[in-house]
Amino acid sequence: MNNYEQLEKIIGYSFNSKSLLLEAITHSSYAYEKKLKKNYERLEFLGDAVLQLIITEYMIIKYKDLNEGVLSQYRSFFVSEDFISEIAKKINLYNFIRLGKGEIVTGGNRKPSLLADTFESLLAAVYLDGGYNEARRIVLELMSDLIDEYIQGKKVIDPKTELQKITQKEFGYLPEYRIVKEEGPEHDKVFTVEVKLHNCTFLGTGKNKKKAEMDAAKKALDHIQSIVKAD
Repeated sequence: MNNYEQLEKIIGYSFNSKSLLLEAITHSSYAYEKKLKKNYERLEFLGDAVLQLIITEYMIIKYKDLNEGVLSQYRSFFVSEDFISEIAKKINLYNFIRLGKGEIVTGGNRKPSLLADTFESLLAAVYLDGGYNEARRIVLELMSDLIDEYIQGKKVIDPKTELQKITQKEFGYLPEYRIVKEEGPEHDKVFTVEVKLHNCTFLGTGKNKKKAEMDAAKKALDHIQSIVKAD
């Protein structure tokens, strides 16, 4: 069994067009080095739309009581880079991406953005090769349990908004975030952000300012919830 047959086995789908599968897992850096005409970028563009449709359809059918605003918020989270990259890791997609030497050296196959894009391109390839139902089956097999877990468990998917609601209601002010540190080379920075609640300071880290703020807000929320439980 070759490498790509292993990927087919993992997702439970055998491609009629193997060239389409190869295109879906070919990064632009690999295509440039090997002088190939195609990489996954066009497929990723289609896969994003297919994924949004599948998730929207699933939530509309299963969660009839959710209004449009809530559905939109959940969909944004379920198609986010962070969420999709975790799904990609679930199927070990990083083992199958064809990368150029430079990307390999910098650990490109583990980058959340690259993993998410490759998953979407793979989904588009399945859609083009086998149709919507096959693409839908794969997405729901990988994601439906997690989607249900978040929605039914009412898990916080936007900690910044949730923290803002609490501080505004309970304390009468909005949380303020401040970048306290930037580390690493320009192409791979790590940001550290702080948010203050009364006398407490919470630090969050991330690959960009937004992710660092989200991390800080989550830690602040965890602290608030621990106090509530203790009371």
